[in-house]
Amino acid sequence: MSLHLSRRQLVGAGLVGGAAALTGAGTLLTAPYADAAPAGDLFTLGVASGDPLPDGVVLWTRLAPSPLDPDGRGGMADRVRPVAWQVAADPEFRRVVRRGVEVARPEWGHSVHAEVSGLEPGREYWYRFRVGDQVSPVGRTKTAPALGAPLSAAVFGFVSCQNFPAGYFTALRHAAEDQLDAMLHLGDYIYEGAGASQLPGRAHSPAAEIFTLADYRVRHAQYKTDPDLQAAHASTPFISVPDDHEVENNWAGDISQVDTEPDQDPAVFRQRRADAFKALYENMPLRRASMPVGPDMQLYRRIRYGDLLDFSMIDTRQYRDDQLAACEGECAGRNDPSRTILGEQQKAWLVEGLASSEATWQIIGNQSITFDNDTVPGAGVDYSEDNWNGYAGERRSVYSQIHEAGVQNVVIVTGDAHASAASDLRVDFNDTSSPVIGTEFLGTSITSGGNGSDQSNRTRAWLAENPHIKFANNNRGYQRVRVSPELLQVDYQVVDAVTTPDAPVRTRATLTVEAGRPGIAGVDD
Repeated sequence: MSLHLSRRQLVGAGLVGGAAALTGAGTLLTAPYADAAPAGDLFTLGVASGDPLPDGVVLWTRLAPSPLDPDGRGGMADRVRPVAWQVAADPEFRRVVRRGVEVARPEWGHSVHAEVSGLEPGREYWYRFRVGDQVSPVGRTKTAPALGAPLSAAVFGFVSCQNFPAGYFTALRHAAEDQLDAMLHLGDYIYEGAGASQLPGRAHSPAAEIFTLADYRVRHAQYKTDPDLQAAHASTPFISVPDDHEVENNWAGDISQVDTEPDQDPAVFRQRRADAFKALYENMPLRRASMPVGPDMQLYRRIRYGDLLDFSMIDTRQYRDDQLAACEGECAGRNDPSRTILGEQQKAWLVEGLASSEATWQIIGNQSITFDNDTVPGAGVDYSEDNWNGYAGERRSVYSQIHEAGVQNVVIVTGDAHASAASDLRVDFNDTSSPVIGTEFLGTSITSGGNGSDQSNRTRAWLAENPHIKFANNNRGYQRVRVSPELLQVDYQVVDAVTTPDAPVRTRATLTVEAGRPGIAGVDD
């Protein structure tokens, strides 16, 4: 099935050979649910899958015939709706292997999270939903390989920072065409700010900064109406973690960013966080284990891919201490080992999981830069306090424990910075004889920051001032990672203009890491 098909064509493809089968699932829909479906297209937000396991995935959709209605209801009445789903071994649905019904409830934004099981490991499937006589677009997904199974290759992507007003999500369309095994989304899936735009149809809705559950629902819905984002979700299972903009810029634990808002009471912010997390869950293919309880949401988790890969997805927002106040030069507080970005429980989970894993490659899905990145040319130093540089004492502790445990082939993939870079990871970045414990690949934004360039003053400073950084670039795009038992390769796929629809993609650089040899082995720049 071509991912270049229009949405109408996708719906049509979903009907080929499958209407009778979905009718079979529909026989489960008995009173009091058997009335007519609401008017209008219910599947305006597309379909998605996520968090693959060897025997299944999460299938997602959300019913929203009027997705941008300001009340956040998406045009749905205040009542439950049954939604039938199917999984097939072929895109024409001639071989349906699983089916069922989920109930879309108004208290959860009429979202659907079907946790499908009983599938075969490491294979492609196609899925769709039905309400009444309406059938959704078709999605492709793929289960994880069996636990511990020998795996000769895998290909996954990682992305972050897709600011709707800043440009078109063209990079996601190109990523969809790769039909990856999985896509890691590392945060800033939406932006909470006002966000005017010079591009037609790209201004944020609502037009102001968002604070309420209705606001967050509408903002997520607006992003989900983007056809390139829909194509990415319909092509590949997502494994996602949020960063700050899904709630508020630079938030930390119960602490709101100090800005122009009149009330910084932590209780007020916790309610805002609860609303943001609820809308996040409603709009992403997450398992019930991540369903938020008030302002709390279980986000760190581990997903295994045979004997080749473990994905350890971490959460660097809910448990962190507040950022340090801005200071010049080497802020003494950043080296305080008692300051945390992970929290004690998550830190122990991360290190113990890495140490006990039998997979060849340890992939850590991380929101913001861990490597030291001095941005001051020449004498003097300056580090961001919002990423791991502001928690350098805990970073050194994590790196040291990884090294002491003998963990091999650690690769951190990172978002947030709106630029690309690749770095060796040393226990002590100020000592070039310090052990290299792994590699970090920073991925650029989808659109945030607008049209990029090959280099910026910041990326030039990174390369000049930080000998552990081996590559840096300021274009926009996505990252494709090809993995074998011997080698990990990262292709930096860039688009030169995000303000131009359908801009072409090209490979800007390919970097390699060899199994058993921590650090970057080669740069094809």
